[in-house]
Amino acid sequence: MMRQSWWKILAFALLMYTCTMGFLVDIPRLDDRLQHSIRNLFFHVPMWFGMQILFIVSVIYAVIYLVKPGSKADTYSVEFARTGIVFGVLGLVTGAIWAKYQWGAYWSGDPKQNGALIALLIYFAYFVLRGSLNDDEKKARIGAVYNIFAFFMLIPTIWYLPRVSESLHPGGQGSEGNPGIDGRDLAPSMRIVFWPAVIGWTLLSVWITTLRIRLRTLQNKWLNG
Repeated sequence: MMRQSWWKILAFALLMYTCTMGFLVDIPRLDDRLQHSIRNLFFHVPMWFGMQILFIVSVIYAVIYLVKPGSKADTYSVEFARTGIVFGVLGLVTGAIWAKYQWGAYWSGDPKQNGALIALLIYFAYFVLRGSLNDDEKKARIGAVYNIFAFFMLIPTIWYLPRVSESLHPGGQGSEGNPGIDGRDLAPSMRIVFWPAVIGWTLLSVWITTLRIRLRTLQNKWLNG
């Protein structure tokens, strides 16, 4: 049991550490506007890490389904995408709250905000598409193809266009950036919390997905008698 649960215990420990040290660790005073709102870095960014990892795993299972169709691969693909959307929404909300303190408004039409919203809407459409189909085989096959399309739309919406457009968000072209939240030279006092937070939130997202998969498997067995 311990061999199977060690990573869940690690996830719990890392998140407890993040939620404690995230509010206690000394932070660099680099910007009068940021102040203590910079602590959102330990929540907002790691949730996006988790989202992207989940979407990567989801599209891998979508490809596996197309190569070798099976309900298991389809279930894994759907549930990893579902949890990915949840973490994406959490990342969007925590980012909007941060933007209120940093830019004066929850939503300013920044390219990174717009790109993230578009990416999530594309994934929401994935579930709308699946819900509109009655045949399970067709639902899984068309859903897998759309999943691949949705994943590759992450490249322009999240990874490319926001970085070459004028942006208020650190990392965008023309943005002022901030050494306190730049991953390349993150302040040492924050780095010891940030990376455990990334691991912890990612493990939590996987944990939630495995529970969803188990529930979905039980439901399928019950429906099939």
